Amino acid sequence: MKTLLTLCLSFLALSAFAQPPQRPAQQPPPPPGPPAAGAPAQPGAPAQQPPGAPAQPGAPIQPPAGVPPGAPGMSPAGPVGASPAGAAAPGATVTATLSPAATAAPTPEVSGWSSNFIIDNFRKGGPIMWPILLVSIVALTVVIERIFWWGGRWFRRDPKRIEKVFTAIEVGDVAEASRLSRDSRDPVLRMMWNGLNHQHASLQGALQVAAGIEIKRAGRFLVVMDTLVTLAPLLGLLGTVTGLIRSFRFLGNEELAIQAVTGGIAEALIATACGLGIAIFSLIPFNFFTSRVSNLEFELQTGATNLEVMLEAQSKERREVAIGHAPSTPSSAKGSSI
Repeated sequence: MKTLLTLCLSFLALSAFAQPPQRPAQQPPPPPGPPAAGAPAQPGAPAQQPPGAPAQPGAPIQPPAGVPPGAPGMSPAGPVGASPAGAAAPGATVTATLSPAATAAPTPEVSGWSSNFIIDNFRKGGPIMWPILLVSIVALTVVIERIFWWGGRWFRRDPKRIEKVFTAIEVGDVAEASRLSRDSRDPVLRMMWNGLNHQHASLQGALQVAAGIEIKRAGRFLVVMDTLVTLAPLLGLLGTVTGLIRSFRFLGNEELAIQAVTGGIAEALIATACGLGIAIFSLIPFNFFTSRVSNLEFELQTGATNLEVMLEAQSKERREVAIGHAPSTPSSAKGSSI
């Protein structure tokens, strides 16, 4: 159940990480049109003058009706020979009106899937990327599951109760030691409880069986991680070979040679990088979890040895007490027959 839950969480994390970025929709600017009749004048817009009115200083001069702006005898500022009063005075503000064609057109929106870095590289990596994707999902699932397990084991540790169990055994109260170690989630205490309940049959055998079960739980999926560390670079190397084969296949065609060669080299490099990345990602947790299993094995061995020594000392002490309180055997009567 925990493994299935971890697999679902890792799949959701990969899906969220590969989600295409959301871009706000760009609205095109409204086309400029002539102002409506009777509309209020916009701030900064030049005031309309009636025909025949004298030109105001600093106002642009409009060409006469029926004369095109580019007609001979017309200057950008007005007709030739016009009074310089209509020219822009020094320090006056010149207002320029841009045509709709001069406005910058909005950039076309790029598709989210095509702009996603992970999806693009996955497509360029070739068909070998599908096994690499499966290996990466398995590696992520195993790492997350082991992190949760060891985190829970860290909170399950109870060294104070272990000391109480050893103290009870030292004073000879084996029943109290068994009661303290019962229903505990600490692996050492579970092993000690199993040994205390089977000490009359085979103490050493019971301790070995319990310790083996705890080590097997702690070393779960380590073989899978070891396999992934070796398998991921091999898949990347296979992608390199297939990419180079694809590149050399199109060398005879001059038209498609450049595109095919560059695409094959990109496929080879992407597959190699992904394989090495998965191996590096799996190697560090694998070594860490292996060291934790070794530490747990040492703790179990130490607890089992201490338990055996203390129980052996208590048994020897009880035998000595029993021998000391036993009645002495009468000496054989000595007599001689006459």
